[in-house]
Amino acid sequence: MSEKSSHTPSNGNTAIIVTTFSLILSLAAAQTTTTIDNPMIYEVTGNRKLVGAERRFVRFMREYGKEYSTREEYAHRLGVFAKNLVKAAEHQALDPTAVHGVTPFMDLTQEEFESMYLGLRPSNDGPFNGLGSGLEDAPRLDVSGLPQSFDWREMALIFLNQGTCGSCWAFSATGAIEGANFVTTGKLLNLSEQQLVDCDHQCDPTKKRECDSGCHGGLMTNAYKYLIEAGGLEEETSYPYTGKQGTCQFDPNKVAVKVANFTSIPLDEDQIAAHLVRNGPLAVGLNAVFMQTYIGGVSCPLICGKRWINHGVLLVGYGAKGYSILRFGYRPYWIIKNSWGKQWGENGYYRLCRGHGMCGMNTMVSAVVTQAS
Repeated sequence: MSEKSSHTPSNGNTAIIVTTFSLILSLAAAQTTTTIDNPMIYEVTGNRKLVGAERRFVRFMREYGKEYSTREEYAHRLGVFAKNLVKAAEHQALDPTAVHGVTPFMDLTQEEFESMYLGLRPSNDGPFNGLGSGLEDAPRLDVSGLPQSFDWREMALIFLNQGTCGSCWAFSATGAIEGANFVTTGKLLNLSEQQLVDCDHQCDPTKKRECDSGCHGGLMTNAYKYLIEAGGLEEETSYPYTGKQGTCQFDPNKVAVKVANFTSIPLDEDQIAAHLVRNGPLAVGLNAVFMQTYIGGVSCPLICGKRWINHGVLLVGYGAKGYSILRFGYRPYWIIKNSWGKQWGENGYYRLCRGHGMCGMNTMVSAVVTQAS
């Protein structure tokens, strides 16, 4: 399951560097151009500064199948798109080891993006460990002899898109359960996120604001508690994902996997790696501020808050030799499975530099133990 790594810069790494700086220039140019090739564009937007951005906006609409019902909505989304081009250029400057640019979310305001795609809801009050109260600490493991690189993607992980429902926490939890069940039984099941969205209203015992609330967010550890009490989780085939919250249809007779226990992984990233290798993919919370514009490469931003954890993902591996411009050479990275579909990022995956607690990724890591139904 290990990856091969090279000790010399590859053509792919050189391409990322060149793309990084050319993207900054092109994004900036898109904001400042005032040339009008088509007078009808100016008539729609009423703003010469948007004309250059509109050419990219039209390509964006075509690529991602976007449609807007009125001229007013079109003009509004064009303005949002133009602002997000500026944001992508800012992210590129702050995160030069990755590539940032046009993604499927470029017509969404920050508030819309957060409400639709970021659904992790820790209260962030008091001393922060991100995982709520009463959670058992995982045992410390021997980290000697760990492989330099490791990748659970060879397990043929199942991909679903959460859509415009803030259910990332449910995808993170089910992903960890699917992985733990695979390690235990050798069987890869596609488990139901929709059961958690519809049926799980679990709250942290001491932080009553930290409750699971379907498309309005939740926590992976609350989901584990719910599943222990409910008796288990159905498969996707018996309780399929709809991308919206509905009436609970859970059938105890259709439980495929039961949750026996769950634990908090220490902040030490070597411990996180050890638990990942030995126990399967891990549920992780992080600050997704740079993910809206992420296209590829190893993300290692100069500034990324570690307390504002707002997105649940699945940690599936790590690599030893991700190229880093600012850190003058090759540096390790984490491999993270997202729930925004394969059109986003590196075919649905995110690489984040390892060893720095980057974007708070080490503050909210949990592992789960399963038992067959």
